[in-house]
Amino acid sequence: MYEDLSRVRYYRVTESSVAAAQVALIGESRWVLFVNGIEVVTLAATPRHLHHLALGFLASENLIAGLHEIASLRVNEAADRAYWYIPALGVNETRPTPMCEEGVGSIHVRLTRDDFRLPPHRTLTSGCAGGITFDDLSARQTPLASNRTVRAARLFARMSDLYAQAQLYRESGGVHTSALTDGECLLAVAEDVGRHNTLDKIRGDCMLRGIETRDRILLSTGRISSEMITKVAKMGVPIVASRTSPTSLALELARTWNITLIGYLHGGEMRVYNGVERIVVSDAPVSSARETSLRPAHRE
Repeated sequence: MYEDLSRVRYYRVTESSVAAAQVALIGESRWVLFVNGIEVVTLAATPRHLHHLALGFLASENLIAGLHEIASLRVNEAADRAYWYIPALGVNETRPTPMCEEGVGSIHVRLTRDDFRLPPHRTLTSGCAGGITFDDLSARQTPLASNRTVRAARLFARMSDLYAQAQLYRESGGVHTSALTDGECLLAVAEDVGRHNTLDKIRGDCMLRGIETRDRILLSTGRISSEMITKVAKMGVPIVASRTSPTSLALELARTWNITLIGYLHGGEMRVYNGVERIVVSDAPVSSARETSLRPAHRE
């Protein structure tokens, strides 16, 4: 049985003392994903909302075209229970499901089609725990055509909202949090040891709840890598902001795909590496150097 948090004993040591204490550690476990009986990948993830992770991963990797291709999904959570999603029967819940111990830690997806084939190539990415993608990160993607803008003040406010909902982080630390927002409120929030997993969980959550991801804003506490930008682009998200830094390849892809890329969003400041025209700071243009000015736009 896997838990998203576990209590462990440790020793607090200083130059002059040793004291026993307890602390919560974030859970991390490996989950083998099968599609139509074919082993696809082993995902290292926090064992929370794993059905969201599986759906989001399959969609992000272009292995499914949408939720309509899912006949059933089963997450073998423990020896006596499993999460089931069977849309034709209206099932979307954890149910008692006896199974052998060897089956625990697996995710089984059955598609409505029988022609599923595993892509021939995969790429190890810079994601936490070694992310995996079957997608060609260098492949051409259509630049996003979006007039989406957002006020800087709303980005700061929504990042504060993200911190407020980071339950696992408050209890244990050592976890990434991401959120999808329309600027007014948070539409979906996910936490995981893998920052790329949080995006797949958000996408899967939005698929199940019928939430549109296009023309939204993605907030994250983790580093924005090329894999993260690729997932954002496939979600149709034109603005992505993080509390920390993007990588050089992420910036290159953001420029190519017309994505506003923001780093170090905290303390009332941010670094806009690309797409600064989408950020509104006042009702009139800021008179400063062209490369650093933030131009107002007509809508948020």
